[in-house]
Amino acid sequence: MNVNRDDERSARGSQGPQINRPDTDFGELRTAVDEPRRKRIEREYGVPFPGEILPREQWTSTALKKLPAAGPLEWQHVFARPAPVVLDLGCGNGRYLIGSALWRPQYDHLGIDALPVVIRYATRRANQRGLRNIRLAVAGGKELLHQYVVPGSVTEIHCYHPQPYYEPEEFSKRLITPEFLWLVWRSLVPGGLFVLQTDNPAYAAYMCQVVPAFFRLTVQKERWPDAPKGRTRREIVALRRHLPVFRATALARTDLDDREGQHLAGSLPQPTFDAAR
Repeated sequence: MNVNRDDERSARGSQGPQINRPDTDFGELRTAVDEPRRKRIEREYGVPFPGEILPREQWTSTALKKLPAAGPLEWQHVFARPAPVVLDLGCGNGRYLIGSALWRPQYDHLGIDALPVVIRYATRRANQRGLRNIRLAVAGGKELLHQYVVPGSVTEIHCYHPQPYYEPEEFSKRLITPEFLWLVWRSLVPGGLFVLQTDNPAYAAYMCQVVPAFFRLTVQKERWPDAPKGRTRREIVALRRHLPVFRATALARTDLDDREGQHLAGSLPQPTFDAAR
C-alpha cells in the first residue's frame, strides 16, 4: 500500500480549507505558519483510499472487539448517540464503509467480515482517519442479522462481492439465500435500502431471481457516481480486469409481513447455480 504525502492531491472527503496567498513582487519567504500540513493519502492500484492519515494524536479506536454473548446490539450504546445505522456485510478492508463514514457523519456505520486479517486493516485505517461514527468487528453476515440486529433498526445494508464459491460442496456457504434476504428485509426500517454488487454473472442472475421477492430492485447500469473507479477494492480489481460488474439498489417491500417473509424464505430456490464464468 503506497502512502502519498502530497498536499495538492487527496482523496475525496479529505480536502481541507485552502490558503489563498496574494501575489507579490517581493518574493517574501513563506513562514511555517503559511504552510499547510502535508496530507498523507493511501492508494490502491492508483486509486486514493478515502480520507487522509491524521497525526497520531487524532487517531480513534474503532474496533468492536467482542460481540455480546447473546444479542441484540443496542446501537445507541455501541455508538454513544442515536443516529441512522448503516451495515456493510463483508466489508473487506473498509474502503466503502470508511468513505461513507467520512462523507456522511450523521450516519453510524458497522462493518463486519469473517476474516480477521481484513478487519485489522479496516480498523487501522478507520482509526488513522479519526472516525467516531464507525465500528468494525469479526462476524458473519447471517449470524449478525440473526443474533444481534433488532428488527427494523437499520437504515441501510450493503453487500459487495459476496464469495461465489465454485465447488458444489461449498454452495451452502453462499451468503445470498432466501433466508438471508428475509433477515435483511426484517432488519431494515420500512422501505430501507439494500445495496448489492458482484462481478460473477451467475450470482447476479440469481440475485435478480430472488431479491424482488423481498425488495423493489433497481439495477444500477452505470458505475457508482460517488466512486466511478470502484467503491471497493474488489470492484477496482474487476474493472481493471474488464469484468462485468452487477450493481443494484433495492428498497424493502412494505407490503409484506414477517409471516409472509418467513414463507418466502422457505419456498424460494436456493443458490445452487454454477458460478464458473
